[in-house]
Amino acid sequence: MSSSPSASTRHPQPEDLTRFAWLSIAAALLTIGLKSTAWLMTGSVGLLSDAAESLVNLVAAVVALVALRVAILPPDKNHHFGHSKAEYFSAAVEGLMIFVAAAVILVSSVERFLNPQPLENLGLGLGVSVAASVVNGLVAWVLLRAGRKHRSIVLTADGRHLLTDVWTSVGVVVGVALVWVTGWDRLDPVVAFAVGINILVTGWGLIRSSTAGLMDVSLPREDNERIQDILDRWTSAEVQFHAVRTREAGHRRFMEMHLLVPGDWSVKRGHDLTEDVIDSLMEAFPDLRVSCHLEPIEDPRSYEDMGV
Repeated sequence: MSSSPSASTRHPQPEDLTRFAWLSIAAALLTIGLKSTAWLMTGSVGLLSDAAESLVNLVAAVVALVALRVAILPPDKNHHFGHSKAEYFSAAVEGLMIFVAAAVILVSSVERFLNPQPLENLGLGLGVSVAASVVNGLVAWVLLRAGRKHRSIVLTADGRHLLTDVWTSVGVVVGVALVWVTGWDRLDPVVAFAVGINILVTGWGLIRSSTAGLMDVSLPREDNERIQDILDRWTSAEVQFHAVRTREAGHRRFMEMHLLVPGDWSVKRGHDLTEDVIDSLMEAFPDLRVSCHLEPIEDPRSYEDMGV
């Protein structure tokens, strides 16, 4: 609780989410081993592309771990609003890494299409690849669930990437199985090329979402409407609100507002109302950081930012 008579700010402590990054790292190491084994057994460029994406998953998971450790650091003299935007840098790095992996896959698939080679041990290799996909699918589900719960772009990005990896693996397995059935070796690099294009789309989506976060995007419309409904319950002839703003920064959410009350109210009465309003907001949004500025309702200067 602030000791200032004109403003109040709450600072909820964010939860440590690094355990999910460690889970992602473990899954990446396991799937790299499985998919690399499948590639070495078969010689399939499609399975090689799948293994390359798992290598990107490992790099992305390590970057996510670093970002989550930085994001949870409390505000300091150089970062008054904390370090939560570090999560957006992680998503951007992951998107760029996906671009690199896609480029390698596309080049490899074109070379193999021009110089096709027979595949070997397809049955066992496909079985190993399917096992790796099951691991990625389970971890992706955990990360996406945690990302929604904690509104973490890092966990959401990592989960989406792993889910894309699952669908990539499904496409690769189907493609290699068709090579096994038809004997058409060039189908393998065609599948790998399609995988590369799909990975490019995923990378672009991650970069776009991280850019939006760095631009201080507002909370979702439904959250802003819910906040306004709460403020409307406190509004009366004596109590008004304006300059209500919200923004997201990683898994943290911020709100600021101006509260207008009669100028002859005591400091204590105005401060008590401010704290009650903030309590009602934080009851609905427990992790919302709320800043409130108290102003006299009769003073024309209190309305200079009405349009903001």
